[in-house]
Amino acid sequence: MTIGILIIAHAPLASALRACVLHVFPEVEQKLYALDVTSHEPPQDTLATARIMVEQLDAPGVLVLTDVFGATPCNVAQKLVDGVHSKLVAGVNLPMLLRTVNYRHESLDLLVARALAGGSQCIMQVAVTAPLNQTKKPHDPNHHDHHQ
Repeated sequence: MTIGILIIAHAPLASALRACVLHVFPEVEQKLYALDVTSHEPPQDTLATARIMVEQLDAPGVLVLTDVFGATPCNVAQKLVDGVHSKLVAGVNLPMLLRTVNYRHESLDLLVARALAGGSQCIMQVAVTAPLNQTKKPHDPNHHDHHQ
């Protein structure tokens, strides 16, 4: 059975992340929900909406992903999850979400581990270097390369 995934994040991040995932995995539409949290909606209303979404996911377990620990979306999610049938990971990013969706058939505990690994392993500094098969040459002001 597939684990349901609920993204709760500041508007419009949750919906944007969901749209990105559905571009790659359109088949998960019924097991991936997004709840955009706006500044004008009371947290208790957001929690009520989140509870309805968890029920609609109709899954044996639910992984809830939020954007920032300590912010309203995460605070709402903490009241939503029970730690057994639903678990919470803060700091959602697209690599984390793609990894999670890719392994959605695993147990909830394994899915949490996959989410954490996917989120952290894909954060890296990317160096600007010359292509491996070319060496940098000193600049010659009289030489003109034209690139198309």
